[in-house]
Amino acid sequence: MAEYHFTTPISEEDARKLKVGDVIYVTGEHVYTARDEAHERALEMFEKGEKPPVDFEGSVVYHVGPVAWQKDGKWQIVSAGPTTSARMEIFEDEFLKKYKARVIIGKGGMGERTLAALKEVGAVYCSFTGGCGALAAKGLKEVRAYEWSDLGMPEALWVITAEEFGPLLVTMDSHGNSLHAEMDELVQSRKDKIYSKIGIKN
Repeated sequence: MAEYHFTTPISEEDARKLKVGDVIYVTGEHVYTARDEAHERALEMFEKGEKPPVDFEGSVVYHVGPVAWQKDGKWQIVSAGPTTSARMEIFEDEFLKKYKARVIIGKGGMGERTLAALKEVGAVYCSFTGGCGALAAKGLKEVRAYEWSDLGMPEALWVITAEEFGPLLVTMDSHGNSLHAEMDELVQSRKDKIYSKIGIKN
């Protein structure tokens, strides 16, 4: 396990250095929030030959519906706990292939389609602890833009400057490794053993 401190945009080379179990902290301007509707809109724009309001290449994309308020005319992130990433599984592989984001952040992990795309593109998935929204907000220092506001605060594309945002645990890497899949297999194997001991067929 190693610890890395990256400044965005993050290169493919740097993303491919990362392995499951590594911890990263992110600083820089290429940090964006995106949930279901933002992913869908970005992909629709790509198909139409249109450009989204940000450059996703080398970026950090956070699966989060932030809570924000305006103070002295500027938006501030108050809480930013991750949302369940499985909801984005139907979009993430194509999003990664088309836009070349390097770090995806969320909770709960993602599936085989995303894992294959991480390997192809050179990117990682990181987990941030659920229930720690206030801690996450500390690393999201400045809101530079509130794009796609018609989608509503949770689904909009927030453009953020981060400062030592983390700790982010790499749980899926570009080498085909997934801590989530490993844990699922381990739990299943132990469950099978327990069931066999007590005479239950699984």
